Amino acid sequence: MKIATWNVNSLKVRQQHVIDWLETSRADVLCLQELKLPDEKFPHVELAEKGYRSWYAGQKTYNGVGILVRDGLNVDESNIVRNIPGFEDPQQRVIAATIEGVRIICAYFPNGQAPGTEKFAYKLRWLAALHDWIASEMALHPKLALLGDYNIAPEDRDVHDPKAWEGQNLVSPEERAAFVQLIGLGLLDAFRQFEQQDKIYSWWDYRMMAFRRNAGLRIDHILLSKALADVCSSCDIDKVPRKWDQPSDHAPVVAQLG
Repeated sequence: MKIATWNVNSLKVRQQHVIDWLETSRADVLCLQELKLPDEKFPHVELAEKGYRSWYAGQKTYNGVGILVRDGLNVDESNIVRNIPGFEDPQQRVIAATIEGVRIICAYFPNGQAPGTEKFAYKLRWLAALHDWIASEMALHPKLALLGDYNIAPEDRDVHDPKAWEGQNLVSPEERAAFVQLIGLGLLDAFRQFEQQDKIYSWWDYRMMAFRRNAGLRIDHILLSKALADVCSSCDIDKVPRKWDQPSDHAPVVAQLG
């Protein structure tokens, strides 16, 4: 099963990009973040015509997550979860589904704005709630994948200029500690299970020709339980869509299971 995650930064704007990418990548499961549209505007009919069923939690203007699943794959619709149970949050950031026995969790982590702000405090609260919920989910689902835009670059090698970013949002000690705590649950960073070239990133700012200069961060991740990591044969970042007209500022991350 080929699984992927992609922050599309507005599905309305990038709908054709998603369709084109699905046709070429042949992904079985695609987790989307930053839909930026309400549920009634989600293009489920257009995606169904291309062979994908959709589950989503949308929100006007901001946030929103969705899972696209290739026709023919079994989805247990009895345990679809939207948002972190027990954590009151008007922002639509999480959706989970069990697909062919694999628990797929699609998450759009808060940005955090800057250390010391209320948005950063919210991010840390959200991360703590996510950690506790993932722990309970792993007890129920030995085959679990947490995919999404984490808004965390876990190590200096995931940052184009670590010195310039030192202490800032996305790379702060608190955020990196939260990432380590997720790993501590028994999850593995799929991308780091394989030999990778240096300076491979998943996000580049639109400004200052960041993509052309490869001034990016690796903040989009696929974490796998050991049962899935043992059968993961590859994990890559597909930079091609970032070169298209009006691209998302993120690139898809893709893992092959089995």
